[in-house]
This record gives sequence, C-alpha cells and structure tokens, in this order.
Amino acid sequence: MPTRRRFLRSSALFAAGPLLAAKDDLRGEIGITTGSFMRHLSAEKAAGKLRLLDLPQIMREELDMRVIDLMTATLVSLEPAYLERLRAAAEKHGCLLTNLKMNQPGLDMASADPVIKQAAMRVYKHSIDAAALLGCRWVRPLPLPDRPNPQRLAAAMRELIDYAAKKEITVLVENYGWMMTDADAIPRVIASVGPALKAQPDTGNWKDNTTRYTGLEKAFPHAVSCDFKAFKLGPDGAHADYDLKKCFDIAWATGFRGPWCIEHFHPDLPELFQEMKLLRDLLRRWMRTD
Repeated sequence: MPTRRRFLRSSALFAAGPLLAAKDDLRGEIGITTGSFMRHLSAEKAAGKLRLLDLPQIMREELDMRVIDLMTATLVSLEPAYLERLRAAAEKHGCLLTNLKMNQPGLDMASADPVIKQAAMRVYKHSIDAAALLGCRWVRPLPLPDRPNPQRLAAAMRELIDYAAKKEITVLVENYGWMMTDADAIPRVIASVGPALKAQPDTGNWKDNTTRYTGLEKAFPHAVSCDFKAFKLGPDGAHADYDLKKCFDIAWATGFRGPWCIEHFHPDLPELFQEMKLLRDLLRRWMRTD
C-alpha cells in the first residue's frame, strides 16, 4: 500500500509535470520510440539487454538525443514508485518523456456494449494518470483492426480528451489498425472529434506507398509529433521499403518541425544504436538544408 510520503511525492510530480514540460519547444528535436527496443528490454540489469531506466543516460551520452516516446508495453510497471524512478532518470540526464502510447491490446472504447466500453476507459484513464506522473504531454490510444462506429469513437475520444485535459495532457491519433488502409482516416477522425485531438503520423504504418504519401500529406497538418519509422537499412541509410526523404519532405512542407521520433528495429542492440545514429544524422542534415 502506498505510504503517505509516496502519495505526496507522486501528487507533487503530477502537479509539476505537464506545466514544466509545456515550456519545452520541441521543434528540431529528434528522439526515439521505446517500441524500437521491445526485443532488447529487461526489467533488471542483464548482459546484452537494455533496462528502460538506463535509457535516458544512453540517449544523452551515446545517442545525442533527448526525446523519449514511451509505449506501455515497454514499462515495467504503472505503479507510482517505478514511474517516479523513470521520470527522475529522465530529468537527471536532461531527457523529455513526451508521449505514452497506450498499447494495451483489445480495448474497445467505441464498443456498443457499455461494459466493454467502460472497461476500456478504465484502463486508458489509469494510463493517462501514469502519463501525468511521468510528465508526458501526450497520450495515444490504440486503434483496433476493425473500423469502429464513427459516432461512438468520437464520443469516446472526447471523453478521453476531457479526462486528459484536467492533467494538461493532449490525446493523439495515429495511423494504426483499421486506419492504415485509409489515407483520410486521421483528418476524418479529427474532424469528427474536434480540434483538441491531434495527430502523431507514423511513416511506416500504411498498406502501400500510394496510401502512405497521400495519408502523410493529409495527416501532418494536424501533427504535434511523429513516428519516423524505418525498416531494414542499407549502406548510408538506403531504405528499400519506401522513400524516407520523401516522408520527411511531405512533413516539412506542411510546416511540421518535430519532434521526429525514430522507430527502428534490429536484432543486435549495438547495431540498432548505430543505425539510430545514422537516421538521426539524416534528419539533422535534411533539416539544415530544407
């Protein structure tokens, strides 16, 4: 059971977090998504593994980035004590925990069944509480594979937005699940919910390149962050799956300036770090020359 001291400390963190984070301008910032490390994470220190609590130091001393976009599946716990430790590590090393992707599977907040809907809402609201303790400014619920009823989805989104707003957190929408096949999905959902809902486009989550480039053109005007996703890289950052520079150019033309959160995967952790540096340097060069 939480002690009174821990409760007061957690309350203070909640009160200060979003206010402090709001002072930071993230234009030009490049960071990472913790989903990139799923296969490498360990709750405790272990050879060849990464402990999330150690990531802020690695971000600053090895990767020369400071923005960390979190995913619930990469957190050891949503308990206040752990969240405090992670936030303290980020603050110690000058990192920003900007977003919490609420990736709990199977939560249907747009369900016609009130029991199923409320169960999803309970989990999401608990996750928003965790995001507040971490000092995040954004949260993102997980779109399901099947297209939802648009009216029920909009109502559920507005309920989450109202709850998150009390903690000075903004709700984001990302092209995932049913949205990956529809270039108009992000702007359509935002139009139905209202301008309080913002976007976090993912460059990789599209069914094909036609949908990708059109979808990014329509999504980035609403974006406050993005997942700059890259799959297998060749020499000097060559990327056969789609044109990374074109994705950047589309975002830049809309006025989007960051943060660019790198999402990338590699079975070898040191090689993953090296390729993240390569992507970081590409983004920095493109920002200087555009």
